[in-house]
Amino acid sequence: MDKRYLTVTALTKYLKRKLETDKHLRSVWLQAEISNFNHHSRGHMYFTLKDQNSRISAVMFSFQNKFLKFRPENGMKVLVKGEVNLYEPQGQYQLYVQAMEPDGIGSLYLAYEELKKKLTQEGLFQDERKKQIPSFPNHIGIITSPTGAAIRDILTTIERRFPFIKRTLLPVNVQGRDAAPSIVKAIEKANGESFDVLIIGRGGGSIEELWAFNEEQVARAIAKSSIPIISAVGHETDFTISDFVADLRAPTPTAAAELAVPSMLELHNQLNHLENRLNYHLNAEIRRKREQLKALENTYAFKYPVQLTQQKEQDFDRLVASLDRNMRILFDRKEQRFERRKEQMISYSPRHLVAEKKSELHYLSQSIVKSASNLFDHKATSFYNQLEKLTILSPLETMKRGYGIVYEPSGKLIKSTDKVSVGDQVRVSLSDGMMDCKVEQLIEGDDLND
Repeated sequence: MDKRYLTVTALTKYLKRKLETDKHLRSVWLQAEISNFNHHSRGHMYFTLKDQNSRISAVMFSFQNKFLKFRPENGMKVLVKGEVNLYEPQGQYQLYVQAMEPDGIGSLYLAYEELKKKLTQEGLFQDERKKQIPSFPNHIGIITSPTGAAIRDILTTIERRFPFIKRTLLPVNVQGRDAAPSIVKAIEKANGESFDVLIIGRGGGSIEELWAFNEEQVARAIAKSSIPIISAVGHETDFTISDFVADLRAPTPTAAAELAVPSMLELHNQLNHLENRLNYHLNAEIRRKREQLKALENTYAFKYPVQLTQQKEQDFDRLVASLDRNMRILFDRKEQRFERRKEQMISYSPRHLVAEKKSELHYLSQSIVKSASNLFDHKATSFYNQLEKLTILSPLETMKRGYGIVYEPSGKLIKSTDKVSVGDQVRVSLSDGMMDCKVEQLIEGDDLND
């Protein structure tokens, strides 16, 4: 076979490697419409992505599509991220989708989540920084559209609950390009006036219509406000960045008004309840005091005041006598304790201790002298005894009795006749001097007896 010809498999593998090594195809972002959607029984999704002029096959595996927060459908506009690669069995290139979200809402949702994460890290949502909503505000500022349903609901609720409170509308745009700057300006203006609380919000709508309350500049203006702010954006299920950063979130504008002002009817009922409780406790206290007074009227003190006074006088005298007796006893104890302390101080006096130590030193000095003298006498006696023994054993003493010691000329002691010969020179040491001699004759020990 001619080597110029490739197999289909070899060509497909070559193209697959080319696609895999192209870094631009490793992460592709597409805006397209779904068609031919098929959700396989194993969980994988197969579909086509198309626009007006082109289309591409796509697949999203189950381990990735299980995180989708919506169900893809034919005709749906989507934003996808994936990798372009080749499916070898069919020699067809396709997009392996890694992430997908609806077009339009998806981009706003991403922006919403990114800002939410950023402000969370900065601590703008923490409860510690949020201000307390006053229970009885005098002046309420309402930041919303002057023509929307929200302002009507808020004003109607305030009028119904507590009409005596002053309220001021700060009109703003609540949707559109100018909405966010308009809301920020109103918050800044309100902080320069005497408001006790601010309500900021609008009625329900789509995410695009509510988007002004997801803008970063609005969130930071709310966080910066020195006046407590209640956020009331959309319906109960709608959550915006303003809701998270505000000091209090209300599910609806009507609920915001209810949270901002007390209910006159509820206050009236509370006052009646407190009044009833106060009357009950006052009457109970009056009854208790009357019973105490009646009991006191029947006591011995009220019936016999003179006798009680005389008795108390006697009790007083007895207590005075007891006090004097106890004072004397206490004084005697303190005096005895003082004397003991005085004796202790004298016994521990430095002068007394010095005298004792001097006496002890004198005794020790005499003991040392006596011991040294005894030791000296003992050593002297021992010395003379040893000297006498040495004298007795000394060769000099023996030599005085007529004996002598014979040496070789070199000074070596001669102990036997075997060590010398006739004619040898020897030196004889006597008690009073030395003699140099010459051996004339050697006589053995046995011959001396002859």
